[in-house]
Amino acid sequence: MDAIDHKILRLLQEDASLSVQEIGSRVGLSSTPCWKRIQKLEAQGVITRRVALVDPDRVGLGVTVFVSVETADHSQAWLDRFAQTVAAMPQVMELYRMAGDVDYMLRVVVSDMLAYDRFYKQLIAAVPLKNVTSRFAMERVKSTTVLPIE
Repeated sequence: MDAIDHKILRLLQEDASLSVQEIGSRVGLSSTPCWKRIQKLEAQGVITRRVALVDPDRVGLGVTVFVSVETADHSQAWLDRFAQTVAAMPQVMELYRMAGDVDYMLRVVVSDMLAYDRFYKQLIAAVPLKNVTSRFAMERVKSTTVLPIE
């Protein structure tokens, strides 16, 4: 990848609805070479998909919860079951395997405390867990999907 590819990626991260002509104009390319670069970035898996970002507050999902999970079972079978369970839960936006004092971290969005309680009960019933700690976000100070590509 070169500097032009990086510029294309920065532009697409900011606004994926830009036309190929507009992107090309901003990076100094005509439409065809620009389109070919975008196609190559998609084929290489650098661009994984293009989506619309939705404001969670405007769709009634204004509660964000960071859920720390500790497990006593570190087997591959347990992880496979846990990952499959969590993948099927639409409230879970992200799941990370962690280093440190917790094993997994989830970012969950729900409408309210009652919805979170339902989610929590579903999670703890699905797989054996040692400890689950929930931290409720009071305010979203920064939220971005734009990677800092130099």
